[in-house]
Order: sequence, then C-alpha cells, then structure tokens
Amino acid sequence: MEKKTCLECGETFNGRADKKFCDDQCRNLFNNKNKSDSNNLMRRINNVLRKNRRILMELSPNGKAKIKYSQLAESGFNFSFHTHQYNTKKNTTYFFCYDYGYLKTEDDFIVIVKDNKES
Repeated sequence: MEKKTCLECGETFNGRADKKFCDDQCRNLFNNKNKSDSNNLMRRINNVLRKNRRILMELSPNGKAKIKYSQLAESGFNFSFHTHQYNTKKNTTYFFCYDYGYLKTEDDFIVIVKDNKES
C-alpha cells in the first residue's frame, strides 16, 4: 500500500487505491465546501420564490383576486422569478410561484389565482 495525501487536511494515510480522504470527517468537510456555492444560490432563489408565493397568498385570501400592478410591485414581489408558466387556449400566460399564479392584464391589473389541483 502506498501513502496517500488527504484532499481536505493534507495528512498522509494508508488505504485503498481509490481512497482520497483520511476519514469521514475530512470527506464530509471537503464535499460540503464544494457544494456550498450551489446550495447558497438555490437557497436564495427558493427564498425569493417563497416570498413571492406568500405575497400572492396574502393578496388573494379566497384564492382569486384582481389587484393593481403597482400594489403587487410595492409589496416586494420579484417578477423575475417563478416556478412555471401556464398558457391558456386564449394565448394568455399565467406565471406561477408554486400553486399561486398571476396574469398581467392590458389595463395594468394583475389577476391572482390559486391552482387547487393536487399533484
């Protein structure tokens, strides 16, 4: 067996030919550090999506509402983020944040709907 160097702490150790770390703690630390950037990005995006959903939910307590665009914008809603889109037969597009969606109308209003379908 040849001596190997741990990718995390730099200590030498003996082990299998494909072993890269001296112990589980070093392996976990190494992998957590490498994945933290993508996890932080995903966490920030999910926080924006959850905030958007919460705003839509608060503005439409009955699951459906029509409000002014400015009211939604002033509440801190971020129009850049949504989970999916739904195109209707009339060629209009609803943007959804999980189960709450919105449609911008031509008269500068927003129609908020809740998708009651369970997946």
